[in-house]
Amino acid sequence: MAAHATIRQVVLRVLALSLLVASPAAGFQSSIRPLSPAVKKELKRGGFWYWGCPVSLSDLRVLTVSYRGFDKRVHTGQLVVNRSAARPLRKVFRSLYIGHFPIHHMTLRSVYGPKHARRADITGSFECKPPVPSPCGASAAGGWSMHAFGLAVDINTIENPYVGCGQSHDPASARYRNRSRHRRGMVTPRAVSAFRSIGWSWGGSWPGSTKDYTHFSPSGY
Repeated sequence: MAAHATIRQVVLRVLALSLLVASPAAGFQSSIRPLSPAVKKELKRGGFWYWGCPVSLSDLRVLTVSYRGFDKRVHTGQLVVNRSAARPLRKVFRSLYIGHFPIHHMTLRSVYGPKHARRADITGSFECKPPVPSPCGASAAGGWSMHAFGLAVDINTIENPYVGCGQSHDPASARYRNRSRHRRGMVTPRAVSAFRSIGWSWGGSWPGSTKDYTHFSPSGY
């Protein structure tokens, strides 16, 4: 009887391991932690947070998630987000991971580091700033951007530009203004659905010709 029990345990372990390997989510890891003193210092030094911002540093969290890179390898990425959004966003990035959605430069250094280390094609969240003006040149609405609350995410900002009047802010995004042809890194319906599952909307769904294809937030603005 003991021998049979041991064999059964081995078989169950092998089956469990095979299911884990076969799972689309295999390898996905995540964590949510308060900002470390070093991260707080970096945000202040770069002007990404300052006194008067609509959210305190204690209400922000570092969300660490696995993601698929453009090199098709698994990487570890981090975003600074509002603590209320950390768990829902972890669910979103797990879905993007399962769907093999490719992401560029999702590290704190590429967003908040020294200027020589910052990247143009980033995926990020928190930044204490007003809304970005339209590429048409129209001034943005007053108040704070949802990024200033840590309640917005921009994904692959080159492949998913903010467009209007046939223009975008970054010339490198010119070939991505035409959304009829899908290119690697462009937001997909599955990515939109992942954010919609937590009640967030997409800037690419704005009415009219002005669209913010990179942007997700609870209101979509």
